[in-house]
Amino acid sequence: MTQVYHSTPVGRNGVPYAAGIGAEFEFRGGGGKANGGGESEDWKFHAVEFTKGLAEMSVELGKGCRDVVQQSLLRRDSYFMRKIGGPCAKVSAKLRFLNEYLPEDRDPVHSWSVILFVFIVAFAALSVNTGHDTTVPLVKRLYIHPPNASRILLPDGRHLAYQEQGVPADRARFSMISGHPFLSSRLSGIPGLKTSLLQEFGIRLVTYDLPGFGESDPNPNRNLESSALDMLQLSYALGVTGKFWVLGYSGGSMHAWAALRYIPDRVAGAIMVAPMVNPYEPSMSKKERSRIWENWTPRRKLMYFLAQRFPRSLAYFYRRSFLSGNHGQIDKWLSFSLGKRDRAFVEEPIFEEFWQRDVEESVRQRKVKPFVEEAVLQVSDWGFSLADLKIQKKNQGKGVISWLKSIYSQAEEELTGFLGPIHIWQGMDDKVVPPSMTDFVQRVLPGAMVHKLLHDGHFTYFYFCDECHKQILTTLFGNPQGPLAVEVDQTPIQVDSEEKEDNTLGDSSAMD
Repeated sequence: MTQVYHSTPVGRNGVPYAAGIGAEFEFRGGGGKANGGGESEDWKFHAVEFTKGLAEMSVELGKGCRDVVQQSLLRRDSYFMRKIGGPCAKVSAKLRFLNEYLPEDRDPVHSWSVILFVFIVAFAALSVNTGHDTTVPLVKRLYIHPPNASRILLPDGRHLAYQEQGVPADRARFSMISGHPFLSSRLSGIPGLKTSLLQEFGIRLVTYDLPGFGESDPNPNRNLESSALDMLQLSYALGVTGKFWVLGYSGGSMHAWAALRYIPDRVAGAIMVAPMVNPYEPSMSKKERSRIWENWTPRRKLMYFLAQRFPRSLAYFYRRSFLSGNHGQIDKWLSFSLGKRDRAFVEEPIFEEFWQRDVEESVRQRKVKPFVEEAVLQVSDWGFSLADLKIQKKNQGKGVISWLKSIYSQAEEELTGFLGPIHIWQGMDDKVVPPSMTDFVQRVLPGAMVHKLLHDGHFTYFYFCDECHKQILTTLFGNPQGPLAVEVDQTPIQVDSEEKEDNTLGDSSAMD
Protein backbone atom coordinates (compact mmCIF):
# COMPACT_ATOMS: atom_id res chain seq x y z
CA MET A 1 0.00 0.00 0.00
CA THR A 2 1.28 3.48 -0.83
CA GLN A 3 0.77 6.16 1.76
CA VAL A 4 1.43 9.82 1.09
CA TYR A 5 1.92 12.31 3.90
CA HIS A 6 2.39 16.07 3.49
CA SER A 7 4.08 18.18 6.22
CA THR A 8 4.33 21.93 6.49
CA PRO A 9 7.59 23.21 8.14
CA VAL A 10 7.20 25.57 11.08
CA GLY A 11 9.59 27.98 12.81
CA ARG A 12 10.94 27.84 16.29
CA ASN A 13 7.99 29.74 17.68
CA GLY A 14 5.51 27.35 16.01
CA VAL A 15 4.71 29.79 13.20
CA PRO A 16 4.67 28.24 9.72
CA TYR A 17 7.14 29.40 7.16
CA ALA A 18 5.92 31.50 4.26
CA ALA A 19 4.57 29.72 1.20
CA GLY A 20 7.19 28.38 -1.10
CA ILE A 21 9.88 28.13 1.55
CA GLY A 22 8.91 24.83 3.08
CA ALA A 23 9.81 21.41 1.75
CA GLU A 24 7.42 18.62 0.85
CA PHE A 25 8.19 15.06 1.78
CA GLU A 26 6.69 11.83 0.43
CA PHE A 27 6.95 8.45 2.06
CA ARG A 28 6.20 5.47 -0.17
CA GLY A 29 5.95 1.96 1.26
CA GLY A 30 7.61 2.95 4.49
CA GLY A 31 10.57 4.63 2.76
CA GLY A 32 10.88 8.32 2.23
CA LYS A 33 11.87 10.31 -0.84
CA ALA A 34 12.08 14.07 -1.05
CA ASN A 35 10.67 15.59 -4.26
CA GLY A 36 12.09 19.03 -3.72
CA GLY A 37 8.76 20.70 -4.81
CA GLY A 38 8.47 18.71 -8.10
CA GLU A 39 5.18 17.55 -9.74
CA SER A 40 3.57 14.30 -8.65
CA GLU A 41 4.34 11.43 -10.99
CA ASP A 42 1.24 9.33 -10.34
CA TRP A 43 -1.25 8.24 -13.01
CA LYS A 44 -3.74 10.99 -12.23
CA PHE A 45 -1.18 13.61 -13.18
CA HIS A 46 -0.45 11.87 -16.46
CA ALA A 47 -4.15 11.48 -17.23
CA VAL A 48 -4.80 15.19 -16.66
CA GLU A 49 -1.82 16.22 -18.75
CA PHE A 50 -2.84 13.83 -21.54
CA THR A 51 -6.38 15.24 -21.55
CA LYS A 52 -5.04 18.78 -21.75
CA GLY A 53 -2.76 17.88 -24.62
CA LEU A 54 -5.58 16.09 -26.46
CA ALA A 55 -7.83 19.14 -26.04
CA GLU A 56 -5.12 21.48 -27.38
CA MET A 57 -4.51 19.19 -30.35
CA SER A 58 -8.26 19.04 -31.05
CA VAL A 59 -8.49 22.83 -31.02
CA GLU A 60 -5.55 23.10 -33.39
CA LEU A 61 -7.07 20.42 -35.64
CA GLY A 62 -10.36 22.32 -35.70
CA LYS A 63 -8.55 25.54 -36.62
CA GLY A 64 -6.69 23.71 -39.35
CA CYS A 65 -9.92 22.27 -40.77
CA ARG A 66 -11.46 25.75 -40.63
CA ASP A 67 -8.53 27.23 -42.56
CA VAL A 68 -8.76 24.49 -45.18
CA VAL A 69 -12.50 25.10 -45.62
CA GLN A 70 -11.99 28.85 -45.86
CA GLN A 71 -9.18 28.53 -48.40
CA SER A 72 -10.84 25.88 -50.57
CA LEU A 73 -14.60 26.31 -50.26
CA LEU A 74 -15.25 29.81 -48.95
CA ARG A 75 -13.19 31.72 -51.48
CA ARG A 76 -15.25 34.01 -53.65
CA ASP A 77 -14.04 32.34 -56.84
CA SER A 78 -14.79 28.77 -55.64
CA TYR A 79 -17.59 26.73 -57.19
CA PHE A 80 -19.31 26.36 -53.83
CA MET A 81 -19.46 30.13 -53.17
CA ARG A 82 -20.57 30.87 -56.73
CA LYS A 83 -23.58 28.60 -56.21
CA ILE A 84 -24.70 29.45 -52.67
CA GLY A 85 -22.83 32.68 -51.91
CA GLY A 86 -25.57 34.90 -53.24
CA PRO A 87 -28.50 33.26 -51.37
CA CYS A 88 -26.44 33.06 -48.17
CA ALA A 89 -25.56 36.75 -48.42
CA LYS A 90 -29.23 37.67 -48.77
CA VAL A 91 -30.17 35.54 -45.76
CA SER A 92 -27.28 36.98 -43.75
CA ALA A 93 -28.37 40.52 -44.57
CA LYS A 94 -31.90 39.82 -43.38
CA LEU A 95 -30.67 38.27 -40.14
CA ARG A 96 -28.05 40.91 -39.44
CA PHE A 97 -30.32 42.58 -36.87
CA LEU A 98 -29.67 39.63 -34.56
CA ASN A 99 -26.05 40.72 -34.21
CA GLU A 100 -27.24 43.54 -31.96
CA TYR A 101 -27.82 40.95 -29.22
CA LEU A 102 -24.17 39.85 -29.27
CA PRO A 103 -21.36 41.49 -27.25
CA GLU A 104 -19.32 44.05 -29.23
CA ASP A 105 -16.12 42.02 -28.96
CA ARG A 106 -17.60 38.84 -30.47
CA ASP A 107 -17.34 37.87 -34.14
CA PRO A 108 -20.91 37.16 -35.39
CA VAL A 109 -19.76 34.33 -37.67
CA HIS A 110 -18.11 32.42 -34.83
CA SER A 111 -20.76 33.26 -32.24
CA TRP A 112 -23.75 32.22 -34.32
CA SER A 113 -21.98 29.01 -35.39
CA VAL A 114 -21.53 28.04 -31.74
CA ILE A 115 -25.12 29.01 -30.89
CA LEU A 116 -26.47 26.96 -33.79
CA PHE A 117 -24.39 23.93 -32.80
CA VAL A 118 -25.50 24.13 -29.16
CA PHE A 119 -29.12 24.50 -30.28
CA ILE A 120 -28.93 21.38 -32.47
CA VAL A 121 -27.36 19.32 -29.68
CA ALA A 122 -29.95 20.50 -27.12
CA PHE A 123 -32.85 19.83 -29.49
CA ALA A 124 -31.56 16.33 -30.21
CA ALA A 125 -31.21 15.60 -26.49
CA LEU A 126 -34.74 16.82 -25.77
CA SER A 127 -36.11 14.77 -28.65
CA VAL A 128 -34.47 11.62 -27.35
CA ASN A 129 -35.67 12.19 -23.79
CA THR A 130 -39.26 13.18 -24.61
CA GLY A 131 -39.94 11.15 -27.72
CA HIS A 132 -39.01 7.74 -26.38
CA ASP A 133 -39.81 5.94 -23.21
CA THR A 134 -36.66 5.32 -21.19
CA THR A 135 -37.95 1.94 -20.04
CA VAL A 136 -37.22 -0.89 -22.46
CA PRO A 137 -40.28 -3.16 -22.90
CA LEU A 138 -39.65 -6.84 -22.36
CA VAL A 139 -40.08 -8.94 -25.50
CA LYS A 140 -41.94 -12.14 -24.77
CA ARG A 141 -40.69 -15.14 -26.69
CA LEU A 142 -42.97 -17.69 -28.32
CA TYR A 143 -43.06 -20.94 -26.42
CA ILE A 144 -43.72 -24.15 -28.33
CA HIS A 145 -45.64 -26.52 -26.07
CA PRO A 146 -45.21 -30.31 -26.12
CA PRO A 147 -47.55 -32.03 -28.63
CA ASN A 148 -50.80 -33.19 -27.05
CA ALA A 149 -53.39 -33.31 -29.85
CA SER A 150 -55.45 -36.30 -30.89
CA ARG A 151 -54.87 -37.18 -34.55
CA ILE A 152 -56.47 -39.28 -37.26
CA LEU A 153 -54.87 -40.83 -40.32
CA LEU A 154 -56.39 -39.63 -43.61
CA PRO A 155 -56.59 -41.85 -46.72
CA ASP A 156 -53.71 -39.97 -48.38
CA GLY A 157 -51.39 -40.71 -45.44
CA ARG A 158 -51.57 -37.33 -43.74
CA HIS A 159 -52.42 -36.83 -40.07
CA LEU A 160 -55.12 -34.38 -39.01
CA ALA A 161 -55.06 -33.03 -35.45
CA TYR A 162 -58.34 -32.28 -33.68
CA GLN A 163 -59.87 -31.44 -30.30
CA GLU A 164 -63.27 -32.43 -28.86
CA GLN A 165 -65.48 -30.50 -26.44
CA GLY A 166 -68.91 -31.11 -25.00
CA VAL A 167 -70.77 -34.37 -24.70
CA PRO A 168 -69.58 -37.79 -25.97
CA ALA A 169 -70.53 -39.01 -29.43
CA ASP A 170 -73.18 -41.45 -28.21
CA ARG A 171 -75.01 -38.73 -26.25
CA ALA A 172 -74.77 -35.80 -28.66
CA ARG A 173 -77.97 -34.28 -29.99
CA PHE A 174 -76.00 -32.03 -32.34
CA SER A 175 -72.49 -32.24 -33.77
CA MET A 176 -70.48 -29.19 -34.86
CA ILE A 177 -67.18 -29.16 -36.80
CA SER A 178 -65.06 -26.03 -37.09
CA GLY A 179 -61.85 -25.04 -38.83
CA HIS A 180 -60.08 -21.87 -37.76
CA PRO A 181 -59.03 -18.48 -39.17
CA PHE A 182 -55.60 -17.33 -40.26
CA LEU A 183 -52.93 -17.44 -37.53
CA SER A 184 -55.06 -19.67 -35.29
CA SER A 185 -55.43 -23.35 -34.44
CA ARG A 186 -57.76 -26.06 -33.20
CA LEU A 187 -57.58 -24.43 -29.75
CA SER A 188 -59.74 -21.52 -30.89
CA GLY A 189 -63.15 -23.07 -31.62
CA ILE A 190 -65.52 -20.70 -29.81
CA PRO A 191 -63.19 -18.84 -27.43
CA GLY A 192 -64.34 -19.03 -23.83
CA LEU A 193 -67.22 -21.42 -24.55
CA LYS A 194 -68.10 -23.28 -21.36
CA THR A 195 -68.39 -27.06 -21.36
CA SER A 196 -71.48 -26.79 -19.15
CA LEU A 197 -73.27 -24.84 -21.91
CA LEU A 198 -72.44 -27.51 -24.50
CA GLN A 199 -73.76 -30.17 -22.15
CA GLU A 200 -76.90 -28.16 -21.54
CA PHE A 201 -77.68 -28.24 -25.27
CA GLY A 202 -76.24 -31.72 -25.89
CA ILE A 203 -73.59 -30.49 -28.34
CA ARG A 204 -70.38 -32.15 -29.44
CA LEU A 205 -67.92 -29.55 -30.82
CA VAL A 206 -64.93 -30.76 -32.86
CA THR A 207 -62.22 -28.32 -33.96
CA TYR A 208 -59.22 -29.26 -36.10
CA ASP A 209 -55.92 -27.84 -37.34
CA LEU A 210 -55.79 -26.90 -40.99
CA PRO A 211 -53.01 -28.62 -43.02
CA GLY A 212 -49.60 -27.32 -41.90
CA PHE A 213 -51.01 -25.56 -38.82
CA GLY A 214 -50.69 -26.85 -35.28
CA GLU A 215 -50.06 -30.59 -35.33
CA SER A 216 -51.66 -31.36 -38.72
CA ASP A 217 -49.44 -32.49 -41.58
CA PRO A 218 -49.18 -30.14 -44.58
CA ASN A 219 -51.02 -30.91 -47.80
CA PRO A 220 -49.01 -30.25 -50.99
CA ASN A 221 -52.20 -30.36 -53.10
CA ARG A 222 -54.28 -28.13 -50.91
CA ASN A 223 -57.41 -26.29 -52.10
CA LEU A 224 -60.89 -25.63 -50.77
CA GLU A 225 -62.28 -28.91 -52.12
CA SER A 226 -59.60 -30.87 -50.26
CA SER A 227 -60.44 -28.82 -47.15
CA ALA A 228 -64.07 -29.95 -47.36
CA LEU A 229 -62.99 -33.55 -47.86
CA ASP A 230 -60.75 -33.34 -44.77
CA MET A 231 -63.79 -32.29 -42.80
CA LEU A 232 -65.77 -35.21 -44.23
CA GLN A 233 -63.06 -37.76 -43.35
CA LEU A 234 -62.83 -36.30 -39.84
CA SER A 235 -66.57 -36.79 -39.32
CA TYR A 236 -66.34 -40.43 -40.41
CA ALA A 237 -63.32 -41.13 -38.22
CA LEU A 238 -65.02 -39.68 -35.13
CA GLY A 239 -68.25 -41.59 -35.62
CA VAL A 240 -70.48 -38.68 -36.66
CA THR A 241 -73.08 -40.80 -38.43
CA GLY A 242 -75.67 -38.10 -39.05
CA LYS A 243 -75.42 -34.60 -40.43
CA PHE A 244 -73.29 -32.03 -38.64
CA TRP A 245 -73.20 -28.24 -38.41
CA VAL A 246 -70.21 -26.30 -39.71
CA LEU A 247 -68.86 -23.25 -37.92
CA GLY A 248 -66.94 -20.51 -39.72
CA TYR A 249 -65.42 -17.45 -38.08
CA SER A 250 -63.66 -14.61 -39.91
CA GLY A 251 -61.15 -15.96 -42.48
CA GLY A 252 -61.92 -19.54 -41.44
CA SER A 253 -65.41 -19.20 -42.89
CA MET A 254 -64.12 -19.97 -46.40
CA HIS A 255 -63.65 -23.59 -45.28
CA ALA A 256 -67.24 -23.62 -44.04
CA TRP A 257 -68.41 -22.20 -47.40
CA ALA A 258 -66.45 -25.02 -49.10
CA ALA A 259 -68.25 -27.63 -47.00
CA LEU A 260 -71.62 -26.22 -48.12
CA ARG A 261 -70.48 -26.50 -51.73
CA TYR A 262 -68.68 -29.84 -51.86
CA ILE A 263 -70.33 -31.98 -49.14
CA PRO A 264 -73.83 -30.45 -48.77
CA ASP A 265 -75.48 -33.84 -48.08
CA ARG A 266 -73.50 -34.18 -44.84
CA VAL A 267 -74.06 -30.65 -43.52
CA ALA A 268 -77.12 -29.84 -41.43
CA GLY A 269 -76.54 -26.08 -41.34
CA ALA A 270 -73.95 -23.32 -41.17
CA ILE A 271 -73.00 -20.93 -38.37
CA MET A 272 -71.09 -17.92 -39.68
CA VAL A 273 -69.67 -15.17 -37.46
CA ALA A 274 -68.18 -12.18 -39.32
CA PRO A 275 -67.75 -14.37 -42.42
CA MET A 276 -65.00 -13.49 -44.87
CA VAL A 277 -65.44 -13.88 -48.61
CA ASN A 278 -63.03 -13.46 -51.50
CA PRO A 279 -62.40 -9.69 -51.78
CA TYR A 280 -61.85 -10.20 -55.52
CA GLU A 281 -65.15 -12.08 -55.98
CA PRO A 282 -66.17 -11.50 -59.63
CA SER A 283 -69.89 -11.26 -58.82
CA MET A 284 -69.32 -8.17 -56.64
CA SER A 285 -70.43 -4.89 -58.10
CA LYS A 286 -67.98 -2.01 -58.27
CA LYS A 287 -69.86 -0.21 -55.50
CA GLU A 288 -69.84 -3.29 -53.22
CA ARG A 289 -66.12 -3.82 -53.74
CA SER A 290 -65.42 -0.15 -53.03
CA ARG A 291 -67.43 -0.22 -49.78
CA ILE A 292 -65.49 -3.27 -48.61
CA TRP A 293 -61.99 -2.07 -49.50
CA GLU A 294 -62.39 1.42 -48.06
CA ASN A 295 -62.57 -0.04 -44.53
CA TRP A 296 -59.10 -1.60 -44.70
CA THR A 297 -55.69 -0.15 -43.90
CA PRO A 298 -53.22 0.50 -46.75
CA ARG A 299 -50.97 -2.26 -45.41
CA ARG A 300 -53.78 -4.81 -45.50
CA LYS A 301 -54.67 -3.82 -49.06
CA LEU A 302 -51.01 -4.32 -49.94
CA MET A 303 -51.00 -7.80 -48.37
CA TYR A 304 -54.06 -8.83 -50.40
CA PHE A 305 -52.43 -7.46 -53.56
CA LEU A 306 -49.23 -9.38 -52.88
CA ALA A 307 -51.17 -12.56 -52.10
CA GLN A 308 -52.87 -12.36 -55.47
CA ARG A 309 -49.96 -11.15 -57.61
CA PHE A 310 -46.71 -11.92 -55.80
CA PRO A 311 -47.45 -14.59 -53.15
CA ARG A 312 -43.79 -15.49 -52.57
CA SER A 313 -43.13 -12.02 -51.19
CA LEU A 314 -45.46 -12.72 -48.26
CA ALA A 315 -42.81 -14.96 -46.71
CA TYR A 316 -40.65 -11.91 -45.98
CA PHE A 317 -43.41 -10.17 -44.00
CA TYR A 318 -44.48 -13.31 -42.14
CA ARG A 319 -40.94 -14.13 -41.02
CA ARG A 320 -40.58 -10.61 -39.62
CA SER A 321 -43.84 -10.80 -37.66
CA PHE A 322 -45.47 -13.92 -36.23
CA LEU A 323 -42.70 -16.27 -37.41
CA SER A 324 -39.97 -14.16 -35.79
CA GLY A 325 -40.18 -16.11 -32.52
CA ASN A 326 -41.53 -13.16 -30.52
CA HIS A 327 -45.04 -12.20 -29.51
CA GLY A 328 -46.60 -9.08 -31.00
CA GLN A 329 -49.81 -7.10 -31.34
CA ILE A 330 -52.65 -8.69 -33.25
CA ASP A 331 -53.57 -5.57 -35.23
CA LYS A 332 -49.98 -5.06 -36.43
CA TRP A 333 -49.39 -8.70 -37.27
CA LEU A 334 -52.62 -9.03 -39.27
CA SER A 335 -52.53 -5.48 -40.67
CA PHE A 336 -56.00 -4.37 -39.67
CA SER A 337 -57.60 -1.57 -37.70
CA LEU A 338 -59.98 -2.12 -34.80
CA GLY A 339 -63.14 -0.45 -33.62
CA LYS A 340 -63.40 1.26 -30.25
CA ARG A 341 -64.74 -1.76 -28.32
CA ASP A 342 -62.37 -4.18 -30.04
CA ARG A 343 -59.34 -2.03 -29.17
CA ALA A 344 -60.32 -2.05 -25.52
CA PHE A 345 -61.08 -5.79 -25.57
CA VAL A 346 -57.79 -6.98 -27.09
CA GLU A 347 -55.88 -5.25 -24.28
CA GLU A 348 -57.63 -7.30 -21.58
CA PRO A 349 -55.47 -10.03 -19.99
CA ILE A 350 -58.00 -12.80 -20.75
CA PHE A 351 -57.80 -12.07 -24.48
CA GLU A 352 -54.04 -11.59 -24.51
CA GLU A 353 -53.43 -14.92 -22.77
CA PHE A 354 -55.76 -16.79 -25.13
CA TRP A 355 -54.39 -15.07 -28.23
CA GLN A 356 -50.75 -15.80 -27.36
CA ARG A 357 -51.43 -19.47 -26.64
CA ASP A 358 -53.39 -19.85 -29.88
CA VAL A 359 -50.61 -18.23 -31.91
CA GLU A 360 -47.99 -20.44 -30.29
CA GLU A 361 -49.94 -23.50 -31.39
CA SER A 362 -50.57 -22.10 -34.87
CA VAL A 363 -46.88 -21.53 -35.66
CA ARG A 364 -45.68 -24.73 -33.99
CA GLN A 365 -44.09 -26.09 -37.18
CA ARG A 366 -42.27 -22.78 -37.93
CA LYS A 367 -42.99 -23.14 -41.65
CA VAL A 368 -44.12 -20.20 -43.74
CA LYS A 369 -45.66 -22.18 -46.62
CA PRO A 370 -49.00 -23.07 -44.95
CA PHE A 371 -49.62 -19.41 -44.10
CA VAL A 372 -48.84 -18.31 -47.65
CA GLU A 373 -51.18 -21.01 -48.96
CA GLU A 374 -53.96 -19.83 -46.65
CA ALA A 375 -53.55 -16.21 -47.76
CA VAL A 376 -53.53 -17.20 -51.43
CA LEU A 377 -56.65 -19.34 -51.00
CA GLN A 378 -58.48 -16.33 -49.59
CA VAL A 379 -57.95 -14.14 -52.67
CA SER A 380 -57.78 -16.71 -55.48
CA ASP A 381 -60.50 -18.52 -57.39
CA TRP A 382 -62.37 -20.70 -54.91
CA GLY A 383 -63.63 -23.05 -57.59
CA PHE A 384 -67.21 -21.92 -56.94
CA SER A 385 -69.20 -18.77 -56.32
CA LEU A 386 -71.39 -18.06 -53.33
CA ALA A 387 -74.26 -17.75 -55.78
CA ASP A 388 -73.87 -21.51 -56.41
CA LEU A 389 -75.15 -22.10 -52.86
CA LYS A 390 -78.42 -20.35 -53.58
CA ILE A 391 -81.48 -22.64 -53.55
CA GLN A 392 -82.90 -22.88 -57.05
CA LYS A 393 -84.51 -25.35 -59.39
CA LYS A 394 -82.19 -27.70 -61.17
CA ASN A 395 -81.71 -26.86 -64.83
CA GLN A 396 -83.42 -29.56 -66.88
CA GLY A 397 -81.65 -28.65 -70.07
CA LYS A 398 -82.98 -27.35 -73.35
CA GLY A 399 -84.72 -29.00 -76.24
CA VAL A 400 -87.90 -30.94 -76.93
CA ILE A 401 -86.79 -34.07 -75.10
CA SER A 402 -86.12 -32.20 -71.86
CA TRP A 403 -89.50 -30.46 -72.22
CA LEU A 404 -91.35 -33.76 -72.71
CA LYS A 405 -89.56 -35.29 -69.71
CA SER A 406 -90.62 -32.38 -67.54
CA ILE A 407 -94.26 -32.85 -68.60
CA TYR A 408 -94.57 -36.61 -68.19
CA SER A 409 -92.18 -37.08 -65.30
CA GLN A 410 -93.97 -37.67 -62.03
CA ALA A 411 -90.87 -36.99 -59.94
CA GLU A 412 -90.66 -33.85 -57.88
CA GLU A 413 -88.57 -30.96 -59.15
CA GLU A 414 -84.96 -31.16 -57.99
CA LEU A 415 -83.33 -28.23 -56.21
CA THR A 416 -79.69 -27.20 -56.28
CA GLY A 417 -77.63 -25.21 -53.80
CA PHE A 418 -77.42 -25.70 -50.08
CA LEU A 419 -80.80 -26.58 -48.65
CA GLY A 420 -79.98 -26.20 -44.96
CA PRO A 421 -80.13 -23.02 -42.84
CA ILE A 422 -77.34 -20.44 -42.88
CA HIS A 423 -77.08 -18.11 -39.88
CA ILE A 424 -74.75 -15.09 -39.97
CA TRP A 425 -73.80 -12.91 -37.00
CA GLN A 426 -72.22 -9.60 -38.02
CA GLY A 427 -70.92 -6.80 -35.80
CA MET A 428 -71.74 -3.39 -37.22
CA ASP A 429 -68.55 -1.89 -35.75
CA ASP A 430 -66.37 -4.58 -37.34
CA LYS A 431 -63.33 -3.07 -39.09
CA VAL A 432 -61.77 -6.44 -39.95
CA VAL A 433 -64.72 -7.96 -41.85
CA PRO A 434 -66.85 -4.90 -42.63
CA PRO A 435 -70.67 -5.16 -42.59
CA SER A 436 -70.69 -4.36 -46.30
CA MET A 437 -69.22 -7.83 -46.92
CA THR A 438 -72.20 -9.45 -45.18
CA ASP A 439 -74.49 -7.20 -47.22
CA PHE A 440 -72.99 -8.76 -50.34
CA VAL A 441 -73.54 -12.27 -48.95
CA GLN A 442 -77.16 -11.41 -48.19
CA ARG A 443 -77.66 -10.20 -51.75
CA VAL A 444 -76.37 -13.39 -53.39
CA LEU A 445 -77.87 -15.69 -50.69
CA PRO A 446 -81.24 -14.14 -49.83
CA GLY A 447 -82.19 -17.22 -47.79
CA ALA A 448 -79.40 -16.61 -45.26
CA MET A 449 -80.55 -15.27 -41.88
CA VAL A 450 -78.40 -12.30 -40.85
CA HIS A 451 -78.23 -11.20 -37.21
CA LYS A 452 -76.82 -7.66 -37.01
CA LEU A 453 -75.05 -6.67 -33.80
CA LEU A 454 -75.27 -2.89 -33.51
CA HIS A 455 -72.56 -2.22 -30.95
CA ASP A 456 -70.16 -5.15 -31.45
CA GLY A 457 -66.97 -5.46 -33.43
CA HIS A 458 -64.95 -8.39 -34.69
CA PHE A 459 -64.11 -9.96 -31.31
CA THR A 460 -66.52 -8.66 -28.67
CA TYR A 461 -69.50 -10.89 -29.52
CA PHE A 462 -67.63 -14.13 -30.27
CA TYR A 463 -64.88 -14.13 -27.61
CA PHE A 464 -65.52 -14.84 -23.92
CA CYS A 465 -69.18 -13.80 -23.87
CA ASP A 466 -71.34 -16.39 -22.09
CA GLU A 467 -74.59 -14.60 -22.89
CA CYS A 468 -73.64 -14.27 -26.56
CA HIS A 469 -72.79 -17.95 -26.84
CA LYS A 470 -76.11 -18.91 -25.29
CA GLN A 471 -77.98 -16.63 -27.70
CA ILE A 472 -76.30 -18.29 -30.67
CA LEU A 473 -77.10 -21.83 -29.52
CA THR A 474 -80.68 -20.92 -28.58
CA THR A 475 -81.23 -19.37 -32.02
CA LEU A 476 -79.98 -22.55 -33.69
CA PHE A 477 -81.41 -25.31 -31.49
CA GLY A 478 -84.19 -23.74 -29.41
CA ASN A 479 -84.51 -24.43 -25.71
CA PRO A 480 -81.81 -26.71 -24.29
CA GLN A 481 -82.82 -30.34 -23.84
CA GLY A 482 -79.61 -31.76 -22.48
CA PRO A 483 -77.68 -34.72 -23.91
CA LEU A 484 -79.34 -37.86 -25.13
CA ALA A 485 -80.17 -40.46 -22.50
CA VAL A 486 -78.02 -43.56 -22.49
CA GLU A 487 -80.09 -46.51 -23.77
CA VAL A 488 -80.19 -49.43 -21.36
CA ASP A 489 -80.54 -52.89 -22.87
CA GLN A 490 -83.74 -54.32 -21.33
CA THR A 491 -83.76 -57.60 -23.33
CA PRO A 492 -84.61 -60.51 -20.93
CA ILE A 493 -81.80 -62.94 -20.30
CA GLN A 494 -82.43 -66.27 -22.04
CA VAL A 495 -81.84 -69.22 -19.65
CA ASP A 496 -81.03 -72.67 -21.01
CA SER A 497 -83.92 -75.16 -20.52
CA GLU A 498 -81.76 -77.84 -18.86
CA GLU A 499 -80.30 -75.27 -16.44
CA LYS A 500 -83.84 -74.06 -15.72
CA GLU A 501 -84.99 -77.66 -14.99
CA ASP A 502 -82.05 -78.22 -12.65
CA ASN A 503 -82.85 -75.07 -10.79
CA THR A 504 -86.48 -76.10 -10.46
CA LEU A 505 -85.60 -79.52 -9.09
CA GLY A 506 -83.18 -77.99 -6.70
CA ASP A 507 -85.81 -75.56 -5.46
CA SER A 508 -88.40 -78.35 -4.99
CA SER A 509 -85.96 -80.52 -3.03
CA ALA A 510 -85.18 -77.59 -0.85
CA MET A 511 -88.86 -77.07 -0.16
CA ASP A 512 -89.24 -80.69 0.88
